[in-house]
Amino acid sequence: MIPLVVKSTDPLAVEKSINILKKGGVIVYPTDTLYGFGVDANNNYAIERINKLKNRHSPMSVIACRFEQAMLWTNIKEKDIEIAKKILNSSSTLILDAKKNIVSNKILGKNNTTLGVRIPKHKYCYDISKDYDKPITTTSVNRNGEQPLNDPKSISKIFGEGIDLLIDGGKLRKSAGSKIYELKGSQAIRIR
Repeated sequence: MIPLVVKSTDPLAVEKSINILKKGGVIVYPTDTLYGFGVDANNNYAIERINKLKNRHSPMSVIACRFEQAMLWTNIKEKDIEIAKKILNSSSTLILDAKKNIVSNKILGKNNTTLGVRIPKHKYCYDISKDYDKPITTTSVNRNGEQPLNDPKSISKIFGEGIDLLIDGGKLRKSAGSKIYELKGSQAIRIR
């Protein structure tokens, strides 16, 4: 089955995406760095679909529309707010202590206690994370050990059978993905 393809600029792109997410579907969407697999971060069935597509079981991050939304899902200490804002506003991923019962344990890291959060600088990402009432996963579109795909045609050809909706933002420039930081004490340590 070929997935439904919608341009990221289509006025109905977010609405169609939300309908798919609510049904446990898998979407692929553009960010400011790479295309990402997205599912409702509480839906174990949908998360398992991504794991099968990627041929791996690893933690996944979620997208947020703004810093205040990220604070709803994580435990950020008062003294770390400024550094966390700086990192998240730079299109990087920040690994933070997760609040309980916010997302499925299947996407959490470090003994099911941490969650990666990212605020992509992309209109579609902003709109969907603002309009969907739950966290949405973001993980690069590739199989374990392979380079991330940045072209909707290649994504459809390789993963078309396993996804329900492809949000076409055009061919993206090659990217290694977002930088990933973790807070240790009050220091931001880059881990990728």
